[in-house]
Amino acid sequence: MSIEKAPLHFGADVSPRLKTAVSALRGVGPARVKALSKLGITTLGDFIRFYPRTYEDRTRLSPIAALVPGVSVCITAMVAAQPRLHRVRSGRDLVKVRVVDDSGSLDITFFNRAYVKNQLQPGNTYIFYGEVTGSAKRPEMINPIFEPADKPRATGRLVPVYPLSAGLNQTFMASCARSALDALGDTPKDPLPLDVLQTFQLASLRFALENIHFPTSAEALDIARRRLVFEELFIFSSALAYLRRGRKKAEGRALGEHNLEEFFSKLPFTLTNAQKRAISEATEDMRRGVPMSRLVQGDVGSGKTVVAAACCWYAWKSGCQSAFMAPTEILAAQHEKTLWHLLEPHGMRVALLTGSLPAKRKRTVLEQLQLGEVDVVVGTHALISEGVNFFDLSLVITDEQHRFGVGQRSALSRKGEHPHVLVMSATPIPRTLALILYGDLDISVIDELPPGRTPVETYAVDERMRERIYNFVRRLVSEGRQVYIVCPMVEESNTADLDLKSVKEYAEQLKNNVFPDLAVGLVHGKLRPGEKEAVMSAFASGELNILVATTVIEVGVDVPNATLMIIENADRFGLSQLHQLRGRVGRGQHQSYCVLFEGGGGEVARQRMKILTETNDGFKIAEEDLRLRGPGDFFGARQHGLPGLRIASLATDMSSLSLAQRAAHELIERDPMLSSPEHAGLRDAIENLMHTTADTLN
Repeated sequence: MSIEKAPLHFGADVSPRLKTAVSALRGVGPARVKALSKLGITTLGDFIRFYPRTYEDRTRLSPIAALVPGVSVCITAMVAAQPRLHRVRSGRDLVKVRVVDDSGSLDITFFNRAYVKNQLQPGNTYIFYGEVTGSAKRPEMINPIFEPADKPRATGRLVPVYPLSAGLNQTFMASCARSALDALGDTPKDPLPLDVLQTFQLASLRFALENIHFPTSAEALDIARRRLVFEELFIFSSALAYLRRGRKKAEGRALGEHNLEEFFSKLPFTLTNAQKRAISEATEDMRRGVPMSRLVQGDVGSGKTVVAAACCWYAWKSGCQSAFMAPTEILAAQHEKTLWHLLEPHGMRVALLTGSLPAKRKRTVLEQLQLGEVDVVVGTHALISEGVNFFDLSLVITDEQHRFGVGQRSALSRKGEHPHVLVMSATPIPRTLALILYGDLDISVIDELPPGRTPVETYAVDERMRERIYNFVRRLVSEGRQVYIVCPMVEESNTADLDLKSVKEYAEQLKNNVFPDLAVGLVHGKLRPGEKEAVMSAFASGELNILVATTVIEVGVDVPNATLMIIENADRFGLSQLHQLRGRVGRGQHQSYCVLFEGGGGEVARQRMKILTETNDGFKIAEEDLRLRGPGDFFGARQHGLPGLRIASLATDMSSLSLAQRAAHELIERDPMLSSPEHAGLRDAIENLMHTTADTLN
């Protein structure tokens, strides 16, 4: 579920003036309307929930002698002499002035502010606020804010700093926020019930909104933020609890009880206890008469596919069909092959359905599906196309769910009558975060690897090791192995990051200069799907020795013969993403390796890389990644469904999230339909949230 695009939770609880378009404000013409819309602001009400990203502390007064370069502070000082105006060759005006206090003197420079020469009067005392430059012995300030010391208005307080888009400035944003707050009135309907406010000792909505924008003190700001963080997480958690309770009451098919030992007995390997636990939890769901909605989460190589196979077998034993949707044609073909080996011994019929399937074969599969002559169909989003009809679909499985829109999964579910839904993800996610990312799904975790799987040896190196690594590539290729090389960029950048490896440039360099005698392929996200599939297929079949790629291979085809993963500029990736990339190797019988080339990230980056060299446990890595980077970068991209929270941080507000989840669950248990009058504000907020996230709400 993503709430990144969710609008404000006002509904009928505020003055209609807050729904007034921003164009009604003084000074807001078409250009500023457009600039504000880029920030998601179209009404006065939007300003109230558009929170500052930080604050300038203009309460700290410092003597000149104690100034520290790089720190922003206020000083109270007297203008020592008449300011001097200079005109420089570039056509700019410079005003220089010296100010003094009891501890020392400070030189201040104003660029392109000639009027300051007449505003600052010698002998008068002013408050100046700005960042200290120069040195500790000779501090300076450039373009500080200033005002008479006896009439402070812009200093002596915490000042909000808002995110901006082109054409906007902080003074304008603060003015608009002030107008919106004035329109709010004194008694907005609070989405938090009174008992929740009292239990958690939270401030009123009016106090919180006033002090998040214009805090009267640091303590008031903390109180306001705590309340608004809790509110955001509570509304979100209440919506999920509401959905979960509704799903538990929905009618679904109760499958019969079947002895899983019959399935286990024909497997060519022994299952881990974690796999058996996940299978037991899923099949128990399928017997309940309520549609299953379960996430099976496991590290790379933990054996999630056999859990899916067991569920398909369970549905087949009840005379039903299953559909398995994968994000790419190569992955679909790979899963079809794996499922066929696991299910064919039972006499089950497995078919593949993708967009590139020959027309005759596609027609045959469609006919067999409709007649019930296929028990399990594996495919891409082609499965949700018109004309794909099932005889009796009772189980829907999606692989790597964050690669699909929830709408696609729902479309596949509509091919059956309230089918059971199983979601598989190879991205280890801390459990609390998984509860947010996957909405109301129940969660099974496969937290152990099958016996005998050799961990990937991981090394963090610098450029001094370049030639040795290239020699190692040659040695592995000579032994018949294959190699991945991953770069963070598609083409050369015009920015200062010229040291970043460009996948196109690098692939050409490797082909022509480094490995001219080897077969080097290139794959990246800007290739057409067909081109991408062709290169991946060539690598999977062994036609290519080296595959140079971007992170498009993060979720990729299983190539057991690939035993080396080289990642350039590894400090540019999150730890979880690096772990996913590392999981592309180590899938066969040969010892595998991962080499991380450090970029220019310095000591912090080296510490992050060290974590990967010390553990192959994806869940430990995920916890560390969340702590270091926060959820915004957890997957490297926002489109994976992670909520874009307005004020809460899943990196720092986990304790508030736990409290909010518990409080929301208890409230929905007491009042499942939120019919009590005291829950009207919460009901409005949830309905608003659910309406605006219909395409992404799990």
